[in-house]
Amino acid sequence: MRPFKILGLQQIAIGGLDKSKLAGLWGDVLGLERVGEYQSEKENVDEDIFRCGSGVFAVEVDLMQPLDPEKRPKVHEPALNHIGFWVDDLACAVTWLEEQGVRFTPGGIRKGAAGHDVVFIHPKSNDTFPVGGEGVLIELVQAPADVISALQ
Repeated sequence: MRPFKILGLQQIAIGGLDKSKLAGLWGDVLGLERVGEYQSEKENVDEDIFRCGSGVFAVEVDLMQPLDPEKRPKVHEPALNHIGFWVDDLACAVTWLEEQGVRFTPGGIRKGAAGHDVVFIHPKSNDTFPVGGEGVLIELVQAPADVISALQ
């Protein structure tokens, strides 16, 4: 039996070479609210954070461009960079998933752009860890207490 729950969608992350074009669509045309920004040289990312919905049911839409298009990670390839899910117990989930052969990206559990603890399931499996995201980078995000309460 799985000792944790995936509670709901926390975010989608979309990459391109020019985040202003992405913001034109998602903000100006579709009307999502811009709520923040994040930059990280280590992650090679410059992103604007938008929100769809409100309260604990809000979903982040992260619009990302690389700081350097020639460096890795290439946050613009693929354009749908990753999806993130709220998890009720991230540490428990990581331990259990590793026991099931799930491959995680290097770095382990760490603080994400929104300040929550996060970890990423690698898009590809390998011989040591035969379960990966089958081409999709998946972020697991520790849900705060109010999100856990609302989504359980």
